Formats: sequence, C-alpha cells, structure tokens
Amino acid sequence: MGSTLLVALYVACELTANVTATKPITLLGLTAPGGVFIYALTFTLIDLINHRLGRSGARRVVFAAFLANILLALYTALIIRFPSPAWFGAQDAFETVLGSTPRIVAASLAAYLASSLIDIEIFAFWKERVGGPPWARVLISNAVSTLVDSALFVLLAFGGSMPVMPLILGQYALKMAVTVVSVPLIYAARVSKDP
Repeated sequence: MGSTLLVALYVACELTANVTATKPITLLGLTAPGGVFIYALTFTLIDLINHRLGRSGARRVVFAAFLANILLALYTALIIRFPSPAWFGAQDAFETVLGSTPRIVAASLAAYLASSLIDIEIFAFWKERVGGPPWARVLISNAVSTLVDSALFVLLAFGGSMPVMPLILGQYALKMAVTVVSVPLIYAARVSKDP
C-alpha cells in the first residue's frame, strides 16, 4: 500500500468517524459512538504512516486531518444555518445527524490531536530505541493513545452531565479490539513498496 493511499485512507477514516459518531451504539454490553470502529483503525493507519514517512511526516498528516475535521465542522454548521427550500423536509434530521454541539466538536478535536501525537511519539520511540516486532509497537502505542483519546473525549464532551466511566471503558475496549484485528495491516503495508 503506497504512502499516498495510506494518507488518503487515514483522512477519510477520520472524517467518516466524525460523521458517524453522533449515533451511539451498544455491542456486547458496551456503549460507544458509532464512529468507534473506523476511528480505532486510524491509530493503526497513523502507525503505518509513521513507519513510511517518519515522525515528522506522520505529524503533518495528523495536522492535515485535524484541519479537514475543522473544515467539516465549520462547513456543516454553515449549511445547517442556510435556509432550505420548502420541499426539503429533512432539516431536523440533517441537524440531528450532522449538527454536533460545539462542546462535542471541541472535545473530539482535542482528544484526536492529543492522542494522535502521543501515538506517533510512542510508536517512533519504540521503533528507534526499543525495537522488536512491528505488532508490538502498534499494540503498545495504540494501548496508550486510545486510552488517552477515550478518556479525554468523554471527559470533555460529557463530564458533569452523565456517568463517564462506562463510556470511557466501552470506547477503550472496542478500540483495542479493532487494534488487535487491524495488526495484520502493518505487515500487509510493509510487503508492498511505494512506487
């Protein structure tokens, strides 16, 4: 898998996760935002990008995706405020799905930026200083970064308004399950070479 494809897939997963996050899901007794599965995949993807482009390249990709998420949030807010033609009967549904509150958007962006940068540093440190198999770097960096992401997002978005521990634990467990399943991606991407 080429670097350009990895970057495009990473940004697409980030945006898709934010659009689908407004619907909560329950799986195996755990509750999490609907975007949890595809968002969890982004941690393995950024590890692949880190492997290909290095620490500074991975940081640039994270900041690019951060800007893409801000663009999505701002443009969606703008379109929601534009008047609709009389025949459009889905304004309320459109607002419900795409009109996240500013607190949710801010929590999502803060958690994303902090956890992604932490993931990059841990992965790079493990690769440069510790060594070992690639699957270990992925699991270790993702174990820390997904915990930071889950805790920071839930605390900033919902702290004070509902019990947060079940949400943090549910998100973390589901994200780590996706991480474990996605580990073979690092080997598939290593086999293919950039053009």
